[in-house]
Amino acid sequence: MIEAGAKRDIRKLKLEELKEFFVAQGDKAFRAQQVYDWLWIKSAKTFEQMTNLSLETREMLKEYFVINHIKVDKMQRSADGTIKNAVTLFDGMVVESVLIPTEKRITACVSSQVGCSLACKFCATARLKRQRNLSPDEIYDQVVAIKEQAELFYGRPLTNIVFMGMGEPLLNYANVTSAIEKITNQKGLGMASRRITVSTVGVAKMIMKMADDGVKFNLAVSLHAAIDKTRSSIMPINDTNSLTELGEALKYWYQKTKSKVTYEYVVWKNINDSEEHAQALLRFCKLVPSKVNLIEYNPIDEGEFQQASDETLSMYMNLLERNGITCRIRKSRGKDIDAACGQLANKG
Repeated sequence: MIEAGAKRDIRKLKLEELKEFFVAQGDKAFRAQQVYDWLWIKSAKTFEQMTNLSLETREMLKEYFVINHIKVDKMQRSADGTIKNAVTLFDGMVVESVLIPTEKRITACVSSQVGCSLACKFCATARLKRQRNLSPDEIYDQVVAIKEQAELFYGRPLTNIVFMGMGEPLLNYANVTSAIEKITNQKGLGMASRRITVSTVGVAKMIMKMADDGVKFNLAVSLHAAIDKTRSSIMPINDTNSLTELGEALKYWYQKTKSKVTYEYVVWKNINDSEEHAQALLRFCKLVPSKVNLIEYNPIDEGEFQQASDETLSMYMNLLERNGITCRIRKSRGKDIDAACGQLANKG
C-alpha cells in the first residue's frame, strides 16, 4: 500500500503497480496507462504537464509521488558542434553526457555511474571515486535531454546511443539493461537496439551473462593492449579478467549472439606502439569476428600517455586490413571542452 507522506519516485513503479494504486484510490485502472505514457513516451518532468488528467488527479499524484528528473545545469558547445552536459541528479551528484554530431548521425554518449571504480590510468573519470550507480530513469533522462538538444540545435533526430560516458556499464548491468528496455520499447523512445552500443573494459562474467540474456544491442570492448603485462599496467581490471578470460567470454558472446565485437584501441608512444603489440592485437581480433576503432588519444594531464605517431597508426591499420580486419581511425570530437573519450571528469 502506498501511503501519502512517504513520497516515492513514481518512475520506480511498474505499470501494474500504478494500476493497483489508482484502483486503491477509487479511480479507473486506465489512468495508470495515461500516466505511464506521460512518463516514458512524452518524458514529462512534472505532474502539471499531464494535461489530460484532471487537476484533482494531478494534485493527488503530487501528494504521493515525486518525479526525480535530472537537470542539465551546464551546457558547453565545442567548435566542432559537440555538446557536453553537466547533469545534476536528484541528490545533487553530477555526471556528464555528450551529444556528438556528424554528417550522418547524432549520437548520445551517456554515463552509467557517478565516478568509476576501475582506475584505468589514461582516463580522467577513473580519478573520481565511484559514488553510486545511476538508476534506469537517470540513464533514460540523459538520452531524452540529448534527443531534445538534437532537435533544438540541429533539427535532426537522435540516431545512436553509446554507453561510453562515466562509469562501467556492466557493473551497473541491471539498471543499464532496464534503461535500454525503456529506450527501445514502443511505449518508450522506440529506438532500435542495433543503434545502441554498450562499451566495457572487459568484465568477462558479465559479457557471458549478456550473451545468456540474449541482448540485442552492440558490444564494444575498451581493449588498448593485447599483451597481458602491458594491459595490466594501464588497466588494473586485467589482473582479475585476463585476456585469456576475456577472449573466452567473447567467444561465448559470439557463439550465442552472432554479433561482431568492436575493439576500442588507443596507441600510445612507448607503451603499445611496437609491431609486437600490433601483432598481438591481430591475434586477439581473430578469436571472434570483430572490427577495430583506433582512437585518437585525448590527454588528461602532462603525464606518461602521449599519442603515438601517424606512422605507427598506419602500421597498425595496414597490418589489420591486410589480414581482413575492418579498422578505422576515429578522430575525437569535443576535445576543446573536455568532452572527448576519457576526458569526462566533472571539471566544472
